[in-house]
Amino acid sequence: MKGQQQATEAGTPAGRWTVAEDIWHALEASDVVKALKTSPSEGLTSEEVSRRIGDFGLNELREAPRTTLLERIIEQFRSFLVLLLIGAAIVSALLGDYIEAAAILAIVVLNAVLGVIQEQRAEESLAALRKLAEPEVQVIRDGHRQTIPARELVPGDIVLLEAGNYVPADLRLMETMNLRIDESALTGESVPVAKEARLVLTQDQA
Repeated sequence: MKGQQQATEAGTPAGRWTVAEDIWHALEASDVVKALKTSPSEGLTSEEVSRRIGDFGLNELREAPRTTLLERIIEQFRSFLVLLLIGAAIVSALLGDYIEAAAILAIVVLNAVLGVIQEQRAEESLAALRKLAEPEVQVIRDGHRQTIPARELVPGDIVLLEAGNYVPADLRLMETMNLRIDESALTGESVPVAKEARLVLTQDQA
């Protein structure tokens, strides 16, 4: 990404605004600003940001429900080897070798406990890494340039992009200068794609 760019966050439910959310790219930048009730120079007020967070929530993907402790425990007993050991313990008990049966079951239980602990620690470590890697973004709010966590973006925010920045949300470009964006994660194309704020696409184009 080259040069400093200005864009407005435009990913919103259709019912809140005067135009459908899927045609922002087919509108002039000035029309998007009016529809989202924002200002390129002042941005949103803190009060309006709070209202929109309440209306639309945070700018983040919904995570899959976390695995419960019971589900983790059950998962430890689904492997073929564990089932084989449990079967061997049952056979030993039926043959009267209770010490061997108890020893096998102790190994199975210990293996399950260690497995649950390892999975719990791995999940906690991953959550900590996600928090550390949380991207930040520069916006204009209350007439001032601010740096905020990308998850706190709301529809209508004026976003400032510079070389090396990640695009933090669905944005409608307002001003660009020599802008090229790496879209390889979306399209697989290795060459950065040129972007132009003045270009207005048709409703069928993305």
